[in-house]
Amino acid sequence: MIESVILPRAHDVGGFEVRRALPARERQMIGPFIFFDQMGPGEFLTGQGLDVRPHPHIGLSTVTYLFEGEILHRDSLGSEQPIRPGALNWMTAGQGIAHSERTAPALRAHGNRLFGIQSWAALPAALEETAPSFAHHPAEALPMIADGGARLRLVAGEGWGLRAPVETHWPLFYADLELAPGAACPLPDGHEERGAYVVQGTVTVAGQVFEAGRMLVFRAGDRLSIRAEGQGARLLLLGGAVMDGPRHIFWNFVSSRRELIEQAKADWAADRFARVPGDDEEFIPLPWRKD
Repeated sequence: MIESVILPRAHDVGGFEVRRALPARERQMIGPFIFFDQMGPGEFLTGQGLDVRPHPHIGLSTVTYLFEGEILHRDSLGSEQPIRPGALNWMTAGQGIAHSERTAPALRAHGNRLFGIQSWAALPAALEETAPSFAHHPAEALPMIADGGARLRLVAGEGWGLRAPVETHWPLFYADLELAPGAACPLPDGHEERGAYVVQGTVTVAGQVFEAGRMLVFRAGDRLSIRAEGQGARLLLLGGAVMDGPRHIFWNFVSSRRELIEQAKADWAADRFARVPGDDEEFIPLPWRKD
């Protein structure tokens, strides 16, 4: 029932170590999800914080979800939104957007923790050049179910008889699952591609045991459940319909067409993306390397 197990690779993002599970050698995408980073858990000392300077995106939606801490999101549409645990930040880049992610000054006045996930959902080819947009949904607006020691919050998409409020552009599900010791939860069987990232704890699937920091990719069509061992577990469940073809990836750009990525590279290098209001003095330069 397990198609593959992905071990994340460590990267530095804005002075903070992250572990990247997608894209990977084993798998480029799970449904539309083409990028998956675990941020933390980690702690900033007094005066320090996350500093991801303004940078561009095309052809995708960024999906930011926190377990601990807070991030201040700003983008070139003029959005300025603190992201807190349990809330959903969904930014659709489309034809192009720039944004920054930082720790707010008030939080830098004392030590602060950060723990969360940022993922990208590729846009269908027909919508890759759509107008950019931004949506934020607080934790209390996201549907939840609790049953037999399992507590699930549906962050985006459809599953388990629930529908999340954010508008998505492709059939998908994205859920935060907490399991008490011995509790289990089924995966939705209405989606072609399904994965589970073990955030904390240890789980059993089809008689196999998996520890935290593993991305599990499941075979299509199998009916299965995930059960927590030991002290319980927390997972992010994700997937959806098979995407409409592979994607080219360069830096923060995703597209089914290489020419759109080349145009985005030229536009960022020539300062043709809109600036981020309130955060327009710094930026991340284009990395000049081959795709």
